[in-house]
Amino acid sequence: MIAFAMLMLITMLMIGGIGIDVMRFEMDRSRLQNTLDRAVLAAADLDQQLGAEEVVSDYFSKAGMAQYLTGVNVESGLGSKRVNATAETTFNTFFLKLMGVKTLTAKAQGTAMESIDGLEISLVLDVSGSMNSNSRLSRLKPAAKEFVETILNSAETGNVSISVIPYATQVSAGPDIMQHLNVSSEHSYSDCVNFIADEFSKPGLHDEGLLERTAHFDPFTYSEDPIDHPVCPVETSRDILPLSNDLTELQTYIDNLIAKGNTSIDIGMKWGTMMLDPSFNRVVNDLVSDGVVDSVFTARPVAYTSSMMKIIVLMTDGQNTTQYLLNPSLRTGLSPVYYNVLEDKYSVYQSSGTSNSSNSDTSYYWPHTDDWHDHPYGNGTYEECSTSYGQKSRDKNNWWWGGGSTTTCEDVEEPGTAIRLTFQELWDRVSLAWNATYNYADMSNAWATWYTAAFSTVNGTVKDQRTKHICDAAKDEGIIVYTIGFEAPRNGQKVLADCASSDGHYFDVNGLEIEDAFSSIAASIRKLRLVQ
Repeated sequence: MIAFAMLMLITMLMIGGIGIDVMRFEMDRSRLQNTLDRAVLAAADLDQQLGAEEVVSDYFSKAGMAQYLTGVNVESGLGSKRVNATAETTFNTFFLKLMGVKTLTAKAQGTAMESIDGLEISLVLDVSGSMNSNSRLSRLKPAAKEFVETILNSAETGNVSISVIPYATQVSAGPDIMQHLNVSSEHSYSDCVNFIADEFSKPGLHDEGLLERTAHFDPFTYSEDPIDHPVCPVETSRDILPLSNDLTELQTYIDNLIAKGNTSIDIGMKWGTMMLDPSFNRVVNDLVSDGVVDSVFTARPVAYTSSMMKIIVLMTDGQNTTQYLLNPSLRTGLSPVYYNVLEDKYSVYQSSGTSNSSNSDTSYYWPHTDDWHDHPYGNGTYEECSTSYGQKSRDKNNWWWGGGSTTTCEDVEEPGTAIRLTFQELWDRVSLAWNATYNYADMSNAWATWYTAAFSTVNGTVKDQRTKHICDAAKDEGIIVYTIGFEAPRNGQKVLADCASSDGHYFDVNGLEIEDAFSSIAASIRKLRLVQ
């Protein structure tokens, strides 16, 4: 029994010893593998300035394992870096050598790669008037330019498309895009669209019926020829830049941005989402045919089920404010205003029930003479009179006219021709306030009554709900939404935080922190991963 017991004890010690050897071996192997994983991840970083071999060797040296590194292999391509490393160590056993196993060999291998795969990006930037404050626009530009440079330099040519959507009161699609949309044709002075409420619950471009073109008018200022502040911007620098991978084009475009107008986050987000939706592919193909978009993007936007990553970066410094819509009765048709181009004079027809003229036959008001006539200025005659006098006589030092005087009058054609303006032509020339003041100056309170009835509004509360709906629609399709509140007020921050894909996708920044936000988003977009 004693001999048997001793045998069992020795056997148990051997088994326990083997377990200890295996445990120690596994600890060393795990430490070796973890060191290698960290080393190849750091070496594969596209921002890494040191050589990959140097980085891996440094990690092993600091871990006291330099002698175990057996090889480093690096494969670099445009927008990608792949680093593979191997390591090996020999472990001396204590108990296993009693069974003839004197050493165990631990091998580690790992590969890391950082690259940009296929990306579709909508960069939705606030260019409302408040961006002129506190140098916000001048700080945004270098941050946005660095963002596109980082993304494009980290991707293979053709893998990334970036669209830039500047927004304020409205979003100008620009004539290149507008001509390929099913949109109403009241005018061609500007290129914006009014989306109905239901459109903000859908990510795509609807194919049913007409999109309503935004009326071209100025409810903000007192201005004339041209209007100073139309709700839909007319500067080409504020048109959407669709699907580009040209770094110079993108950076020049961002440099040329100007800030003006109210804030419509909902409309900016709608366009940003729509340009990632597969329904927009028809427009993209037309733009490719026109030579506006590179042919490499013919298949974009791709289906949501593809492996392509779709991303929106939405930035604002404010909150949703008022959007203006022209009264439907003033959108089309002939206005009561006539314009004489040669004389630069207006005439306004007002019926006898609204004019201050006592004569129903004189219903045309001439603002430049502040009186009433039976025709617009330029479409009739006026009486021109001249007086002649007899010979003058002299009595000492006094002179006087003598021989009486004669006055003769004749009808003379008024210069130029008065042309009746359509409402579209009128609002392209004069702002609503200018028209009201200029045409109703002699009528007590008439201009104020007319002005307030000339347009309707969509307030910020409604637009907040529309923003939420379009953000939810985008996220439901798998679009990743990053948002940046750039010195935004509390309500704007709330809207952006709710719109972002997660708390980690929302950035609240001030001043130069805007650059950090864009850099963090670019780093997040780039995929850094272990592939073995």
